[in-house]
Amino acid sequence: MARAVVVGVDSSTQSCKVELRASEDGELLGFGSAPHPHTVPPISEQDPAAWWEALVIALGHARRAAGDVDIVSIGIAGQCHGFVPLDAAGRVIRPAKLWNDTTAAPELAALVAEVGAAEFARSIGSVPTAAFTIAKIAWLRAHEPSSFARLRTVLLPHDYLAYRLTGRFATDRSDASGTGYFDPAENVYRIEHLQRIDPEVDWAPMLPEVLGPEGIAGTVLPEVAAELGIRAGARVSAGAGDQHASALGLGIRDGDLVCSFGTSGVVVTTTPAPLADESGIVSGTANLTGGFLPLVCTLNGAKVTDAFARILGVDHAELSRLALAAGASGPVLAAYLDGERTPNRPGAAGLLADITTEVTREEIARAAVEGVVFGLRVGVEGIDRLGIDTGGDVFAIGGGARSAATTQVLADALNREVRLVDAAEPVARGAAVQAAAVQHGATVGELGEAWRPPQLRAIEPRGAGFTAERYARYREAAAVTALDA
Repeated sequence: MARAVVVGVDSSTQSCKVELRASEDGELLGFGSAPHPHTVPPISEQDPAAWWEALVIALGHARRAAGDVDIVSIGIAGQCHGFVPLDAAGRVIRPAKLWNDTTAAPELAALVAEVGAAEFARSIGSVPTAAFTIAKIAWLRAHEPSSFARLRTVLLPHDYLAYRLTGRFATDRSDASGTGYFDPAENVYRIEHLQRIDPEVDWAPMLPEVLGPEGIAGTVLPEVAAELGIRAGARVSAGAGDQHASALGLGIRDGDLVCSFGTSGVVVTTTPAPLADESGIVSGTANLTGGFLPLVCTLNGAKVTDAFARILGVDHAELSRLALAAGASGPVLAAYLDGERTPNRPGAAGLLADITTEVTREEIARAAVEGVVFGLRVGVEGIDRLGIDTGGDVFAIGGGARSAATTQVLADALNREVRLVDAAEPVARGAAVQAAAVQHGATVGELGEAWRPPQLRAIEPRGAGFTAERYARYREAAAVTALDA
């Protein structure tokens, strides 16, 4: 007899990853992945059809690995902020602009100047950056008016995949809270912000329904089920933004910190109360359990260490070894290689400061790792300034967290123990938790706690003063990059 399974999907910038987990206890039964088209900011676009093709391939791999299974529900987590424009027939008008596309920076700056940072923070919990969907909608109107005239539906990446599965337009409050026109405290769209782009457009019918934590986007259409090789009628849960699903997959509790080292660098915690940061450092997004997920995202995550491994002509293991062998001296890196989102400097470039004729490969490697980690320490300090509890456990996740240097420097920078857990794909895991909650009629929070992954090991800091002087110098170097504006 086929075993009942739930599907967790992570549709990220780089790839689609799929986990099949046993519906009753979360046991991992199958995994599959498929790449997405490569992008290079400042222009970062993908054809949404490529996301669907990758999902079909990745699900096929996972099903073959799992054997005889019956898919009963599907949860989809996707890269946040991306703008998928559809016409009246539900067709994609143009390639989707992704979160790390910074070409809408001028349009976003004009919107913030008109609305005001304080009003944005009050009304949506965040001060939007060029990453946010609202900026990309404004860009479309300014640069492609004929495409804008055809616009009838605005979706996010995870919404689009759910639409392909179910034929229904729906989203969830976690992903909606990164658009720039949704208030997660009141759970309502702020149409007035879209009206700043074009007051003549009837915006409300263009926006998908925002579902709650245990919401159901729909069921898999018969023709789609046939394409995927699964039964029709499987439920599709509300879905999520990727970092929000990751927090659920890790089972984090109020006060815990998650530092994610992927394409971007992200630090999040979870809290029951809404927040508003007028400085724009912390986004007041919603989590998947009905509360809030203070979030700081940098554009420059593991791709920084990718770049320096290439420059030094080493693999990642050797880059890590070099970084850990460095002493306390040497250059520091303001790692804004492709512009930056936090702080909001879309036109910035990286700055390697304090190079001398005595510089070593070890010191360059360490600077690269620190450049990523210190960017997240700035984010932690931003969350702390809002009075939000961050005194719980610290978790490191993402591909970059496989580097011993990254996790050690993180422990040093925060002067706190850093934990690694047995969750290779926390985003897909969180999406599967949500799908299982829908199937069992449980709350997402209860199931997230029950499926909390076990800890692998912890990394201890090497002393409070190990990075203090270097971090102070990093802040000075990072401040210089403000001159790019």
